Amino acid sequence: MNIDSITNGIVLDHITAGKSLVIYQYLHLDQLKCSVAVIQNAKSQRMGRKDIIKIDDALDVDLDILGYIDPGITVNIIRDGKLAAKHTLELPETLTGVIRCKNPRCITSTEASAEQEFYLADRERKIYRCRYCDAAYR
Repeated sequence: MNIDSITNGIVLDHITAGKSLVIYQYLHLDQLKCSVAVIQNAKSQRMGRKDIIKIDDALDVDLDILGYIDPGITVNIIRDGKLAAKHTLELPETLTGVIRCKNPRCITSTEASAEQEFYLADRERKIYRCRYCDAAYR
């Protein structure tokens, strides 16, 4: 298989095998006008199997969403064919507008203008709690 290198863009590496399509949907990559390569189940010495996403355009990627979906992702920024920056992600301390509160009595469920905001309550178990009603979300 041959996937071309990119000149300017982003490479999302070390994605847990099988999570690339979730990331594809969350980041709305289907709406881009550039080339996007999704490589699934690539061999990895560190992980055994991994997914990779290559985006052939410079764009702003929400690192909080990526960190929430898969905290081990490496984000590589490519400029002029060379690695310009590299970010290793962790679980974000807060999430705003990413997940929705499941509590039907929460203010965010009844008021359209209330923004969905969660804070990291338990890093080990990856549990977030709603800032307004304290409902737990995994």
